Amino acid sequence: MLKTDIKQIILDQKEELRNFTEKQRLIDREVMVVYKKYMKSGLIKVITGIRRCGKSVLSFKLLEGKKFAYVNFDDERLATIRTENLNDVLESCYEVYGELKYIFLDEVQNIAGWELFANRLQRQGLNVVITGSNAKLLSKELATHLTGRHLALELYPFSFREFLAYAEIKPDAYILSTKDKGLLKNRLRDYIKDGGFPELLKKDIDAKVYLKALYSTIIDKDVVLRNKIKHIKTLKEISNYMVSNVTSQVSFNKIKNIFGIKSIHTALNYLSFLEESYLFYFLKRISYKYRESLVANRKAYVIDTGFIDAVSIRFTKDIGKLYENIVLIELLRRKELENAEIYYWQNIYKHEVDFVVKKGIKIVKLIQVCYDISNYDTKKREIRSLIAAAKELRCRNLLIITEDYESEEKIGNKKIRYMPLWRWLLE
Repeated sequence: MLKTDIKQIILDQKEELRNFTEKQRLIDREVMVVYKKYMKSGLIKVITGIRRCGKSVLSFKLLEGKKFAYVNFDDERLATIRTENLNDVLESCYEVYGELKYIFLDEVQNIAGWELFANRLQRQGLNVVITGSNAKLLSKELATHLTGRHLALELYPFSFREFLAYAEIKPDAYILSTKDKGLLKNRLRDYIKDGGFPELLKKDIDAKVYLKALYSTIIDKDVVLRNKIKHIKTLKEISNYMVSNVTSQVSFNKIKNIFGIKSIHTALNYLSFLEESYLFYFLKRISYKYRESLVANRKAYVIDTGFIDAVSIRFTKDIGKLYENIVLIELLRRKELENAEIYYWQNIYKHEVDFVVKKGIKIVKLIQVCYDISNYDTKKREIRSLIAAAKELRCRNLLIITEDYESEEKIGNKKIRYMPLWRWLLE
């Protein structure tokens, strides 16, 4: 690729960036409180997350007021760029932007040798920010060439708080009029149905059409193309099956049998590829035996509930499953801020607790999600599992997230708190 072409593309991208930041309303993401502290570090900052979740905008906000160059490798004009062209990219950045302290490489993961390039930039004293849409960016490539020289950061679509903030709504979770509470719950229904991808709030577009197209792009570019999948139809069928069965336990053997896959290893690979694209998250079961946790079924969650309405082949939506999915993704967001680990719990009697929050060696919270707690048998079942897990894991912080029920209840020496989803999301 000619250097003159590279320079022109970087010039065009600089102008596009200027127009974008001037015309778009960019809100501060919640993770900025933590991530801003990292910007002065000489370590390479690697921000990953699902396509269109706002990684580039977050990076622009973090670099606000700083002298930086920007290169977007997701530009089709850079599709033919090779390792030997990367030095021309750097030289062009200096020509276009002048003296630099920071360089932002957007969606760089598909360029061969990018990690060596980033390593060289760091050695030369540049502060490097990288974004990518594949979790493997954090593992194989980085572990090989950037061990101990990078910070791994993750971003998700808008939280409910960010969703409201974009609409300039900043409610107090505990001081709400009847009207405000009703309107807030109405907004929550929209958030659960359409999800939290920022672009849906900025443009007057059909959510289902947008999400179907995004889903297809992720499958085609971030899963099939990146991993050189040969049996594309099978991979897509598995992905659609997962969207339609969120919160269910996933058996690799069952997936192998349903889709006629030759080995469990191949089934595991397909699910790993889907998770690496950030389309799904497969939650592990907590166990003090490492091997047991490794081989136990995992629970499947989609990274944004909007995909369920847009892609799922089910004809009826289980609101309880949607609630549980929302809670898991919010816990993953908070995990970034609180340095926690998330699991589910199940004992030999099949009693199950949706979420276990672990910090270090301590279990700090157990969470059940139950949309409608009014049924006596349902409530009894949820409490039984929660108490059993509390005894085994030695945890006293017990929470049941509901549709609208709020209370506290003491069972023996254990206290259970009930909280509506909308309030918990605002905490």
